[in-house]
Amino acid sequence: MHGTYLTTVILRHEGRTLQDNVKVKNEKSHDRRKAAWEVTALLFQMESNTRKFISLMNWLLLAKLVLARQDFPLDHLRPKISLHDQRQAAQDLIDRVLGDRGKAFQVVLRPPPGPTNLDIFTLLSDGKKVTITATSGIAAAMGFYYYLKNYCNCQYTWAGAQLHLPDPLPVITSPGKTVRATDRFRYYQNVCTVSYSFVWWSWERWEREIDWMAMNGINLPLAFTGQEAIFQRVYIKLGFTKEDLEAHFGGAAFLAWARMGNMEGWGGPLAQTWIDAQLILQHQILTRMRSLGMIPVVPGFAGHVPKAISRLYPDSKYIVNGNWCGFPRQYCCTYLLEFTDPLFQTIGTMFIQEMEAEFGLDHVYNADSFNELTPKSSDPDYIRSSGKAIYNAMVQADPEAIWLMQGWLFQSSFWKPPQIEALLTSVPQGKMIVLDLFAEISPIYSRTNSFYGQPFIWCMLHNFGGTIELFGDIESINKGPFYARMFPNSTMVGTGLTPEGINQNEIVYELMNENAWASGPWNLTEWVSHFALSRYGTSDENIDMAWQLLKKSVYNNTGNFDGHSFDVVLTTRPRLIPPLNHKIWYNTSDLYQAWSYLVKASASASLQNNTLFRYDLVDVTRNSLQILSIMYYVEIASAYNNNDSIKLQDGGTKLLKLLDDLDVLLGSDSHFLLGNWIKDARQWGENETEQDLLEYNARNQITLWGPNGEIRDYAAKQWSGLIAGYYKPRWELFINNLIACLAKGTKFDQTKFNEDNFLQVEQPFTFSKTEYPSQPKGDSIPIVLDIYTRYYPDTQSEFFNHLLKFSMEGKKGFMKKAKKWMIKQWHHYSREWKYYDSVKDIPNMPW
Repeated sequence: MHGTYLTTVILRHEGRTLQDNVKVKNEKSHDRRKAAWEVTALLFQMESNTRKFISLMNWLLLAKLVLARQDFPLDHLRPKISLHDQRQAAQDLIDRVLGDRGKAFQVVLRPPPGPTNLDIFTLLSDGKKVTITATSGIAAAMGFYYYLKNYCNCQYTWAGAQLHLPDPLPVITSPGKTVRATDRFRYYQNVCTVSYSFVWWSWERWEREIDWMAMNGINLPLAFTGQEAIFQRVYIKLGFTKEDLEAHFGGAAFLAWARMGNMEGWGGPLAQTWIDAQLILQHQILTRMRSLGMIPVVPGFAGHVPKAISRLYPDSKYIVNGNWCGFPRQYCCTYLLEFTDPLFQTIGTMFIQEMEAEFGLDHVYNADSFNELTPKSSDPDYIRSSGKAIYNAMVQADPEAIWLMQGWLFQSSFWKPPQIEALLTSVPQGKMIVLDLFAEISPIYSRTNSFYGQPFIWCMLHNFGGTIELFGDIESINKGPFYARMFPNSTMVGTGLTPEGINQNEIVYELMNENAWASGPWNLTEWVSHFALSRYGTSDENIDMAWQLLKKSVYNNTGNFDGHSFDVVLTTRPRLIPPLNHKIWYNTSDLYQAWSYLVKASASASLQNNTLFRYDLVDVTRNSLQILSIMYYVEIASAYNNNDSIKLQDGGTKLLKLLDDLDVLLGSDSHFLLGNWIKDARQWGENETEQDLLEYNARNQITLWGPNGEIRDYAAKQWSGLIAGYYKPRWELFINNLIACLAKGTKFDQTKFNEDNFLQVEQPFTFSKTEYPSQPKGDSIPIVLDIYTRYYPDTQSEFFNHLLKFSMEGKKGFMKKAKKWMIKQWHHYSREWKYYDSVKDIPNMPW
């Protein structure tokens, strides 16, 4: 492969930025190492007093070729809209965010200098007018948010906005502040996000999200809305009936998995009114994304077809996929059209032609044939033929097509190097972009020679199922993208956010988004302090102490615990054997100390009406109660095993009271209301029948996730209404069962309890039409103060702290170094002093 590489070396020293460019042309890609050494030599020629401030790691990062690889044929991926129209779109965004204060900002757009296609912005301010000179609408929006965060101490997030701009505005003198994006692309969304978070959104909510995307530099967003209307046209032309498609399309809340061929029909039928309305919504989404200079990623054809194909085309060849997650036959075992069948090319080409007729082309298509599905053969030739078929169907309709593929499938043990290489090399180099979907925990690029030469995007997945838990690994996020750029012959072309669900852990996403323009890892202590300052717009010692403790605890998951299944005690179906064991990777005393600091900060008048502070206070209190519930659960299980009905009733009473208090707490903040989820779902129905089915979809996804609880609690939410109406009744039934067993002298039957729980609590909740508030009730701050006063003492008990301190499932090994001591403490709780070789050897404990 031939190519020219452009390196930009940036050193920061004493507030100054030194920048040198080195252009190195080599004959082969492996000679990039030589280019890196030439850059290193240049660095050594600089002043020694500059060099000594650079750490070894940053030195290596700066020596890496990070800015451009000219040999990927991706230059044709450009915004469809003129700079003039992008400028107006960026100006409109500023006006939407700031209202009248937006008049103080002026946007000027100019083409990027040189061939790099990297976004650049320059900021100038005289205190009355801020001028943002940028290379695209996205660059201008990113420059606007950069100014808000770094000069005005403001923040704009999912939970709200803190936009108290100073007057006069901060001054930036000539030549201004210039920032260059580190990579070509910033990607956003997981194919599941559209179902776990976006599914019920109106245009107003989408508009705000697209503004958030632009301000954070997202220029390559997934745009999957409305595709059922296009597939419907294609399949009807091929002879399929309405009934055939009703059995194929999933329900509104489950479309993501029907699209990927994991299952079909569940939650349906999909109303025609939904299909038509989503098509209109997609037009609005694409129009706005394009106006700002984004390149939307739209669906391609991956081969998943209605089962009626066997009737309509009896000579067609197809594969019957395995049973995904144990769904009943009616919904499982979808059909994947054989890649060599002529119909594959026919359908794939027709689909993109219909997409072009409806929306126009942006040239980037997502298609995943094997997402959590195992190919029928591990033969590399078969794997290679699948990739060729998917790509050929794209380019027959769009010769400039780029296939964007999620790399999640490579997490499966099926995909060994021969299979991965066969798939990735089935497409011409540079005609595929791979999302290294879970790179913050389990990167693929490092074990595939940088995806065997295909461009890739380093992504942070972080969240599964849209669950709510304080969680993150900010060390990995801070360094991972820079390590990936340093990788020998790296083909990295961007960074990305790929959470299954949003509306949680905003600090993690703010940090990841800042990797779009950072020249090296941050000093996280300083970064977190500034995050807190911009989030609340005020400096407060208690606030800073709280966030530093959260940084070292909940956001310090360095043990490779992936967060895929938290087993949160409160939101998991109750059981006795095996016991529930919430995974904890940190010293919980840090969490509770952070809670204490936030409670102290709530006395500050400047914070009491701050939306983001109130949200964080509720969220940290929620997490604190959630962790505390583990102690009550252990008390319940221990009392049952010790045949102590008094302690069992006492522990049960405490846990149920905690659930009541948690529901009241969450009900005081609009971000934690089940009523909003249901109301937003019902708004898409044209009549009561459609509304009831949409509500069932909404309820089922966050509870049973399937007709019989096939993926139960995977998408659990700690929301007011859901706590009182679903989780508390489950726990109440469990506790009453245990009490009855002790009274009767019988053994607790987990299987029987599961059956009763399903029939009496879980399934009825999904069919219920009980209304829940969609407006908050009560004042969060006094509610938190009351909860803190009553529960904080329990967090200081010796038993509780030692129980949790060493419960480090995520770090592989429950009670490692202090094993003997912990066993002694555990048994001391049972009023005996004995040592045991294993926790499991202790009698009458809930193992």
